[in-house]
Amino acid sequence: MWTHLVALDDRCMGLASARYMIRINGHLGATLLLAFPAMVSQQQGPATVLTGMLDQPGLYGVLAEIEALGLDLLEVRQLAPEARSPERGDTCPP
Repeated sequence: MWTHLVALDDRCMGLASARYMIRINGHLGATLLLAFPAMVSQQQGPATVLTGMLDQPGLYGVLAEIEALGLDLLEVRQLAPEARSPERGDTCPP
């Protein structure tokens, strides 16, 4: 039996990119943070938390960079999308 995948409208479903929170053990200095230009950093206790909007290749790139730098990855979490009003011309089919 053959099935067909349904094409999703990325503007409505938000599947193209999402907000992620990535927790890394330890405090990253300014030099290491340069490796993550798409992310905002924050110190939380003994960890560094990176947050930002990433598509799937971007997420994999950040995770690969964490591994390449030998950093201790503690957590990766996709955050709930922020509520925003549709922009002019952005309409979603019912």
